[in-house]
Amino acid sequence: MTTNLANEPPPPAEADSAVVGTLPNARSLFGLMPRLNVDLSKFQTFVGLAAGTISIVGALLAVSSHFFTPAFGKGDLVAVIVDAKTEKAVSSATVEILTLNNAVVTTTSSGFFGKANSTLAEGQYQLRVKHPKFGSEIRHVQFVSGPTAEFRIPIHSGASAPLEAISDGVSAVKRLFGN
Repeated sequence: MTTNLANEPPPPAEADSAVVGTLPNARSLFGLMPRLNVDLSKFQTFVGLAAGTISIVGALLAVSSHFFTPAFGKGDLVAVIVDAKTEKAVSSATVEILTLNNAVVTTTSSGFFGKANSTLAEGQYQLRVKHPKFGSEIRHVQFVSGPTAEFRIPIHSGASAPLEAISDGVSAVKRLFGN
């Protein structure tokens, strides 16, 4: 036989059994509360999987930021090569990064979006950009380490090979005579 306690008034409390009647009253109140049909083991499994996933993702992010950030005093230089007239990206341009004494530090080429990347130490550099259809351009840059420094270099149509050959010849003569 089941009884519905929601419609019945609470039993009269007697002065002698006030403390003794508290426990049965509490049990009857818990009987009125709706029962949750949640399996505790499924809930624990979900929480454990979520915590494990968050831990693994956090560890991967920490490791990747450690290995993919440049060393102290170094940074990423990005040269963006564009056509001076159309402002469109120029791919397959050769970018030489030189010291001020024309010593080659590194050579890279621009990709599909006209970007050439290199990791460098702080300092002054020359960026020499060459392309068979456009000629060459030289830019002097002061590079300060940080996350990324981007330099936009417009190159002009027409070959400038004779001017480059003269410039290289003059530089070689200056080095020969110590000037």
